[in-house]
Amino acid sequence: MPSAVLTPYEQVPETKEKLDWAELVTLDLSEFEKPGGKQRLASQLEHAAHHVGFFYVKNFGISQQEVDRQFALGREFYDLPLEERLKYHNIEDLERGEYNGYRPSGLRQIVEGVKDNIQVYNTPKFDGFHKRAQPKVLQTHIEEIEKFSRDIHEQVVQKLLRILAVVLELDDEDQLARDHVYDKKGEDHLRYMHYKARTPEENEKIGGLYAAGHTDLGTITLLFRQPVAALQILNSENEWKWVKPQDATITVNICDALSALTGGYLKSSIHRVHTPPKDQAHIDRLGVLFFARLLQYSIQLTLHMTDAGRPNNHVVLETISNSPVLNRGNFKANDFTALGKKLTVEEWVKVRQTQQQRRTKPREVTKDGKYMYAEKDLEIIPGLTAKIYN
Repeated sequence: MPSAVLTPYEQVPETKEKLDWAELVTLDLSEFEKPGGKQRLASQLEHAAHHVGFFYVKNFGISQQEVDRQFALGREFYDLPLEERLKYHNIEDLERGEYNGYRPSGLRQIVEGVKDNIQVYNTPKFDGFHKRAQPKVLQTHIEEIEKFSRDIHEQVVQKLLRILAVVLELDDEDQLARDHVYDKKGEDHLRYMHYKARTPEENEKIGGLYAAGHTDLGTITLLFRQPVAALQILNSENEWKWVKPQDATITVNICDALSALTGGYLKSSIHRVHTPPKDQAHIDRLGVLFFARLLQYSIQLTLHMTDAGRPNNHVVLETISNSPVLNRGNFKANDFTALGKKLTVEEWVKVRQTQQQRRTKPREVTKDGKYMYAEKDLEIIPGLTAKIYN
């Protein structure tokens, strides 16, 4: 039986290498409740949300001690024997587009002799619709995990959605937030993510990448600060820039669903995970992340209405029609509407996850980190393929 007492988690030192860091805006969420605070934060965020898709937040209402304890829980889980972790893995679930629970590393062969080095443990939000057995090391602290998950949603996600509503000049600043209610059915989840360090020879074979360039499929992703440098973003000049692990911040990126709702106005950021710099390349990389998703079942009029003026049951990934910003800029279509598709969030998550979990290896990986796949392996639905950004 695991002890309820957690050994404190100690982060490793930051890299001393001189890296080409991205310049990202930092939102101070302590300004949110002040008079005019949301408007000031929206002005700060507007350019980053439209052109970059990445930013930091600080003073977000969760203590560093609480964050460190989540890293400690992630460490404790990955310290379990593999056979114990595998009790929470179901390959058939992954192939059906389900992703909660444990995903071991090594499911995909990247090149001959080198498999993927990523382990994931996802805990769905505590909305009553996702009842799953937990390993004892996590079940012992399940109330703490639930509080952390709820606090992220209320203290960070909901505030950012209201700021983005101001960016979009929506009359109702709760319009986006109401489609992200914690206790309603949705696919939000907390993730402990582990990257195993590779040998220099392995890194050379896979082009120096842990994960190729991609976008995330949900609303926003939150990455709690951890000091092993590896995350990179693709800027407007088509250059990869390192994302610096700033003290006491969360790194936030905008994702595909939110971009689809705004006709591409809000930028779904392109990012990848690079081999860490030389002074950190031998260190395993542990991450704590939260993925915010739209509700599977809409409770408001934001996105899709029947002729009678009532909301449809499912949130449909059509562009928001009542944003002056989107209407002025003619941001009225997305990849789904261009195909004549009306995909719900539930459908989108399932088909995208199913595509992501196909255990296919690239046709080719170049030494400069370009991943080439067969087109059939990237198909999400007919007419829509996943993009790999090289």
